[in-house]
Amino acid sequence: MANPAQIYQQVQVKTANPGELTLMLYNGGIRFSKEAILFIEKKEMDKAHASILRVQEIINELDASLDRSITLSEQFILMYDYMRRRTIEANIKKDSEIIKEVEGYFVEFRDTWKEVMRLSKHQPEGQ
Repeated sequence: MANPAQIYQQVQVKTANPGELTLMLYNGGIRFSKEAILFIEKKEMDKAHASILRVQEIINELDASLDRSITLSEQFILMYDYMRRRTIEANIKKDSEIIKEVEGYFVEFRDTWKEVMRLSKHQPEGQ
């Protein structure tokens, strides 16, 4: 049986709009990056590996959610590909500095996305 936190999280995901889901993915990328860094520092390499895989899954989901008909998506495709390659390298080397770099991108994307969401709430419909 799922615990209350898992049930709450499932409800959040099922009721979120696409913008909120993207924000959740960025937050998840930050969370699992921090976990991976902590596990690497504690020399718990199996747990670090699992956290890095979660980061890669989030990057894959962000990449899959892009609308490729929008020109700006090309830049995100390149960035997500770079982040994916860096997490693979970090996982092989168990290098927390590389994960910190990836975490920094998640933070930048998340902060920008939050601002976009804030501004879009103040835009009249159709603009």
